[in-house]
Amino acid sequence: MSIGSQEFFSEELHEECGVFGIYGSDSIAPAYACYNGLLALQHRGQESCGIAVNDRGVVSSCKNMGLVSEVFNNEVLDSLDGQMAIAHVRYSTAGGSVRENSQPLVMRYVKGTLAIAHNGNLTNAYDVRRELERRGAIFQTTIDSEAIAYLVARERVKADSVEAAVERTMAQIEGAYSLLVMSPQKLIAARDPHGFRPLCMGRLGESVVFASETCALAACGAEFVRDVEPGEIVVVDEDGIHSIRTCCPKKPQKSLCVFEYIYFARTDSVIDGISVYKSRKEAGRILAREFPVEADIVIGVPESGIDAAIGYSEESGIPYEKGIVKNGYIGRTFIKPTQKERAKSVRLKLNPLGSVLKGKRVVVIDDSIVRGTTCDRIVKMLRNAGAKEVHLRISSPPFIWPCFYGTDIPSRDELIAVKHTVDEICELTGADSLGFFPPDKLSEMLGGSQGFCDACFSGKYPTKIPEKMLAGKERGGVNFDKKLPEKKKQHPSACLGKDET
Repeated sequence: MSIGSQEFFSEELHEECGVFGIYGSDSIAPAYACYNGLLALQHRGQESCGIAVNDRGVVSSCKNMGLVSEVFNNEVLDSLDGQMAIAHVRYSTAGGSVRENSQPLVMRYVKGTLAIAHNGNLTNAYDVRRELERRGAIFQTTIDSEAIAYLVARERVKADSVEAAVERTMAQIEGAYSLLVMSPQKLIAARDPHGFRPLCMGRLGESVVFASETCALAACGAEFVRDVEPGEIVVVDEDGIHSIRTCCPKKPQKSLCVFEYIYFARTDSVIDGISVYKSRKEAGRILAREFPVEADIVIGVPESGIDAAIGYSEESGIPYEKGIVKNGYIGRTFIKPTQKERAKSVRLKLNPLGSVLKGKRVVVIDDSIVRGTTCDRIVKMLRNAGAKEVHLRISSPPFIWPCFYGTDIPSRDELIAVKHTVDEICELTGADSLGFFPPDKLSEMLGGSQGFCDACFSGKYPTKIPEKMLAGKERGGVNFDKKLPEKKKQHPSACLGKDET
């Protein structure tokens, strides 16, 4: 499929990734630091990964499909010698899961070598690529990260420095991007003016480290320094660290994806000063106050549902138990490229503890219901294990709008909450009751913060979305039109949403 065609927007470009970079010295092996950082960020992408290392202007790289531990070993890491490096983990959706789309991207042009790692999605990628194609650019991938690389290279020919080229590029791109750019002499980090995706900076001795999450800093032994601000460009070279803030908004308008706190980020990360663990626990507490129910135990769906389950238990006084065991060697279902793979992964990765569940009234906390691919199977699994009642509590509001900033929610036709009420979703899942997190409590979950994007719940996008993207066609998802059970007894405590559909 041509990336320049209108169908480009209906395909699988919405991705959640992780980036890591280090500007070091001869005393630290950047490739090994990147490896440890990528292991900590593996939850952000499990389909491909890569590391590019700069040895005094000569860049060598290795990237491939697979997990970090599958792509890299000591022999490969030893061959990636240098003083600075950038790295990337990626997942894609159907049609984009190929090696050519893995990162970092390494390009050679008139000014030398440029390597780029990018997390996010551009909302004007179509127009940017078409303009570049008209000027003779030939694209080797189907990711918008390559368009960013072309722009930086083109602007570098005219600019005095690579950071000036990045600054000029930021004036031409829109949407979400946490970006690492490695030139022969410099390592540059940049974050879009809205701060949709996280990016932080740390110190490892004399080395400077950048990562999508603080957990990756800890994994390589680095200490957290600060978050990269929305619109900021941070340059690291032999003269030290320099900050360029010309792209920073005059008025704070941070729009960090709230789903980072609900699901994407690792529980031990702190993003923009907010603990992921504490926010998830608070979500559980709010759910317990909003949607109480008489039950014997509270359990969480691993991993991101567990913290909210603990919060629900503490607030309600209902004992918390470990009711579901996760096989840690099976990847996340939500970020699998096809519906068939998502469904299969649910059966492989989760197993109920019958000795805990048998004869019990169970409150089960999950982080979200997006397509409806897993919740009905989880309810059936718990009932088959002997649960007397199953009460679903979801630590996010219903998804009713697509995301255009890097999360795999591309079409309203795939979202179960668009076509069904809360009561209907409850019946479809087979649960005795269902309660979604109230949208108006998201700020409370984050300790009063207003700096987040909740467009997937509210439809209020922080940036203008092009018509071509809004008109993206349906991508076959789950069958929302399947018949409801003819006779399904609704539990008296069934939770009704508040204008959630």
